Amino acid sequence: MLLKDKVIFLTGGTEGIGFECAKLYRGAGAMLSIISDSEESIHQAAAKLGGEDVIFIRADVSRAHEIKDAIAGAIKKFGRIDVIHNNAGISNPSKAAHDTTEDEWNRLFDVNVKGIYNTIRFGIDELKRTKGNILNTGSLVGDIGQEIHAAYSATKGAVNALTKSMALDYAPYGIRVNAVAPAGVWTPMLRTWSKQQPDTSLIENYLDEIHALGYCPEGDVVADACLFLVSDQARFITGCILPVTGGAELGYRRLVNQHIQKNDI
Repeated sequence: MLLKDKVIFLTGGTEGIGFECAKLYRGAGAMLSIISDSEESIHQAAAKLGGEDVIFIRADVSRAHEIKDAIAGAIKKFGRIDVIHNNAGISNPSKAAHDTTEDEWNRLFDVNVKGIYNTIRFGIDELKRTKGNILNTGSLVGDIGQEIHAAYSATKGAVNALTKSMALDYAPYGIRVNAVAPAGVWTPMLRTWSKQQPDTSLIENYLDEIHALGYCPEGDVVADACLFLVSDQARFITGCILPVTGGAELGYRRLVNQHIQKNDI
């Protein structure tokens, strides 16, 4: 029960990595305020994760007034917030920078970066009171980039920098700020992305091969890392961008080794 009696404000918690986190957090004893802008996904998640210790709030993280109300709603329900996990994010479109429209560019930054700004803007006073912590869901592409995904990669690079800056700003209040940085993870968002690629028939094999451990995981592997970072087990960790990548950033070595082995044969 690593999170017994803790209250977690979780954005994007109705599907993918967020839903895996929600299940794990609840199993660890937490009470949850789960935020999503999709009524359909809220209904689906509530059917699997309903109960007095979980509330679902429909809100768009990019809209300040909706997040202000959502923060207030969580405090009204549970009396406190101990953790803000900024998991909500979008990845569309899969385009190079020059092909990305201004509306597409702005929407990516509004959700992936401004969404964090909004939750912290309205939640920081509560975290100061509870000496809570903040977790952001980033991505390996924020560090190494990704072809035909310029705007998305840029937002995740911003998340990395924002995480470190907030860690410095809020350390005097005893508030830790960290991020997880997955590589490929099978989520609804990744499946949408895979359909946008030039050769969809090769995507599943590609996603397995980019990870040095040899497979593309489900969201539970990221949730395990998130549980650690928001718990007191990580009480002396802040400003960390934790890769949960199966060695994807080293994956070229896996491919090179395969090529050498074939040549040797």
